[in-house]
Amino acid sequence: MDYVYDCETYPNCFLICFSDLEGNKNNRMSFEISEFRNDIAELKHFILKLAESGGSLIGFNNLSFDYPILHHLLMGRHSSPQTIYENAQALINSQNKFEHLVRPSDWIVPQIDLLKIHHFDNKARMTGLKALEFNMRMENISDLPFPVGTHLSHHQIALLRDYCFHDVEATRLFYHKTTDQLAFRKKLNGLYPGRDFTNANDVKIGKEFFQMRLEQAGVQCYDYSPAFGRLPRQTPRPMINLADCVPSYVYFNTPEFESVRQRFLTTTITETKGAFKDMHTVSHGLEFVFGTGGIHASVEGKTFTSNDTHMLYDVDVTSMYPSIAIEHGLYPAHLGPTFVDVYRSLREERARYGKGTPENAMLKLALNGVYGASNDKFSIFYDPLYTMRTTIGGQLSLAMLAEQLQDVYGLQIIQANTDGITMYLPRSSKFLVDAVCWHWQRVTSLALEYAEFDLMVIADVNNYIARKTDGTVKRKGRYEYDIEWHQNGSALVVPKVAEKVLLEGAPIRETLRNWPDLFDFFIRAKANKGMKLVLDMGGWDQELERTQRYYVSMTGKGLFKIMPPLARTPTVWRRVAIQSGWVVCPCNNVADATAEINIDFYANEVEKLVMGVI
Repeated sequence: MDYVYDCETYPNCFLICFSDLEGNKNNRMSFEISEFRNDIAELKHFILKLAESGGSLIGFNNLSFDYPILHHLLMGRHSSPQTIYENAQALINSQNKFEHLVRPSDWIVPQIDLLKIHHFDNKARMTGLKALEFNMRMENISDLPFPVGTHLSHHQIALLRDYCFHDVEATRLFYHKTTDQLAFRKKLNGLYPGRDFTNANDVKIGKEFFQMRLEQAGVQCYDYSPAFGRLPRQTPRPMINLADCVPSYVYFNTPEFESVRQRFLTTTITETKGAFKDMHTVSHGLEFVFGTGGIHASVEGKTFTSNDTHMLYDVDVTSMYPSIAIEHGLYPAHLGPTFVDVYRSLREERARYGKGTPENAMLKLALNGVYGASNDKFSIFYDPLYTMRTTIGGQLSLAMLAEQLQDVYGLQIIQANTDGITMYLPRSSKFLVDAVCWHWQRVTSLALEYAEFDLMVIADVNNYIARKTDGTVKRKGRYEYDIEWHQNGSALVVPKVAEKVLLEGAPIRETLRNWPDLFDFFIRAKANKGMKLVLDMGGWDQELERTQRYYVSMTGKGLFKIMPPLARTPTVWRRVAIQSGWVVCPCNNVADATAEINIDFYANEVEKLVMGVI
């Protein structure tokens, strides 16, 4: 049997709580080491029995925190709550995140870390358990009840146990949101014996699989030395002449785009970040911006609808970055031309497996992970010239297609975004567009995929809704509500109602009043370390939990974030209003959501998404 677990450490108390995967209260247990009791013998017995039965322990950030503490405790290195607490603080404050990790070969019982699997240890995706509690719409969101370092009473330990079980329950619920990812990793472990993908994020899985194929092809990915051990082979670039990144087939007929090509041909960079600053041009009234993330262009504040005479047509480059590398023969210099052969074989191999199979998913991750890794200074794929050749080649190729499409009678490009172009054109001109695209594919050796929309609402290049003719809807930016776990799921009623207004003509206030899901109105506020959230009670502040769920209500109090002073005013703590001008109803316990919702606030937010585009 597998168990979900979590631990809490204080100077005079260590608590660790376990639950089975079904949340059965009869299978919940806790162990305490404090001045009041010592369950170390019982804890060791439980863990050893679990290990003998082939069970696993599931946690959230357990590889970096909970398990090292538990492991050292089981190995007899720490026995008192004070020494356990000191070990925990050393883990938290360590500058070397690998210093305290326990190697998988030394684990007493296998570990599954949901934070690692979802890549929440990545700076751009960092997400805590409290944010997940909000996004999972738990009935109760609870923060640590006592400040770290508090000397706890017997009664406080009982409250801490309830909190620990609450976190275990949140982890258990998130485990059940992760079943597809876990099943995928389990299948991969069976397909590739000797490799353990259990706690690897998707990006890591893709890179490791690609590396495995490179090594099988005889490519050396690492250097070894007695002094430094294993080091990734790489090709650093002190400077890059961007002329080396411009494909030879790229040509332009208009001075607007040709001026961009000339700038690339005459520019040398020493740093890839911000390399294309101020690289842009205007063609047919549309500004095209070139950046390290790709080419971008868009009309703003416009709605387009297909009809009997006109259509919305979209073309996208198939697997753009992998295809550029494969078809143009690009490779990190230290990996050599075999890199391209391996890349091509992986693409061909993926085509042999159906969508939804673990093989297909694994190969997709391998194909898509290389481009980003090529600009990662810790990766075996690191070669910034490869990065620049890929992105510049893609942008100039797409710009060449845009220029040629603009010659089609009646055609208007309404958006270009990294790997594709969306256009509005007379239906009678579609055959000309297809001819231009066919020629472009012949010249670039890249393939295009086609789609037709019946409606597209564009606020700007990063915020739009597009509905395909088959009824599926593509949402971007502020209009998204089918969010990923690391994103903020606050006030989802706003984009949901905005979509109904834009696509169905629904009335804003009536739709909001009749909205069936209370959780869609909830908003999350967070106070980072050294800050706090307070309600203004009129003369005094009521401190709230650092992660606070609330909604804007007809009756309530003002919500503020109290922030540390700035250097120029070292004695003045800053007081920043949240939802300034409105009052809120805090509801970390959903039973507290008793105040009437302020429809005016949410209607104003919906109007911001629909005004100017309809």
